Amino acid sequence: MPRKSATTRTSEGTGQRTCDRADCLAEGCYRAPRSRENLRHYYWFCLAHVREYNRAWNFYAGLTESEVEAITRHDTVWQRPSWPFGENHARRFHNPDKMRNKVHDAFYFFKEETMARPGPASPETEEEKAFRVLELTPPTTLEKLKERYKTLAKRHHPDIHGGDKAGEDRLKEINLAYQMLVSAHGS
Repeated sequence: MPRKSATTRTSEGTGQRTCDRADCLAEGCYRAPRSRENLRHYYWFCLAHVREYNRAWNFYAGLTESEVEAITRHDTVWQRPSWPFGENHARRFHNPDKMRNKVHDAFYFFKEETMARPGPASPETEEEKAFRVLELTPPTTLEKLKERYKTLAKRHHPDIHGGDKAGEDRLKEINLAYQMLVSAHGS
């Protein structure tokens, strides 16, 4: 049984730890956790006694099956918060009243006045639509525009997709967007 002493014994003048087993004077080179609740504090044992201690060690001793299951589930995600896929967990924050109850708002970000809803969006211009179709953001250079066009044209070409009608329509849309932006850039 390990000693109850909080301090570690050292050999006279050598500065080496001795085994924490009460009846052992061998060098304590191997550490072992003191308990499940205190994993960062260790006993120091010699090789023979650390093997004995590890054979008898059971992290889950004294826990119910449901507690063991909870620890195991928590450890599978590296003890980080998680939630199921396919559910819109952000929806609870769309209601300011529910949000106010869940979040301490020290800087008043979620006060009624600061949560004003934006007005209706202005209609998309032809140029904005062309940038969206080509998956670009303005401003852009003619070289970047040509490079993006080539990439998208290759990706959506009907020959690659076996004459797929949707791919054909997408390619027509890409061609029109490209022509519009090239003419707008003056080349």
